[in-house]
Amino acid sequence: MRRAARTLLDGERLDTTVLAAQLGISRVTLFRRVGNRDAILGEAMWWLGERTLQRAVRAHDARPQGAEPAGRLRSLAIAEDYRNALSTATALRRFLDDEPTTALRVLTDPRGRVQPRLVEAYTRLFERDVEERGLTPEVPLPLLALAVVRLGESFLYSDVMVSRDPDLKAATTVVDALVTGVLGVRGG
Repeated sequence: MRRAARTLLDGERLDTTVLAAQLGISRVTLFRRVGNRDAILGEAMWWLGERTLQRAVRAHDARPQGAEPAGRLRSLAIAEDYRNALSTATALRRFLDDEPTTALRVLTDPRGRVQPRLVEAYTRLFERDVEERGLTPEVPLPLLALAVVRLGESFLYSDVMVSRDPDLKAATTVVDALVTGVLGVRGG
């Protein structure tokens, strides 16, 4: 996955024949171990995305107390930082520009390698807020996480999906309203 991710970071199209040769294995072995090109792209994109999310978590948690607006949920600040980081990720933008159909399929497939893992990660972020604040969600947290991920995708990839410029400020407003409403957060 690191080799595939490096290929994407270098701005190159992922070719499974080249990747297999770089790894010193046959394409058949690569396919048996990891799957088809979409699976490899999904694993590589998640490998990169997970590291980006981890950086957002570390950066948020390193902020001084009171750096966030009063009452803002940790999960929402991290999700916003993550979306902002993705919006400027050169490898992601290049993938979306060069292979829009493949990119959307790999990034947004509910049975793929990226979206389900991001839903799990967001669920954990929401669980921490719920536990720390004693909140009572109106829907199961995995469902809330799925809604937030899908909303984020629709704003972040709107240029590819519907030919509209991404509006991350609007994404933050909509996601924050949804989450605070579902979790019953008042004044935050």
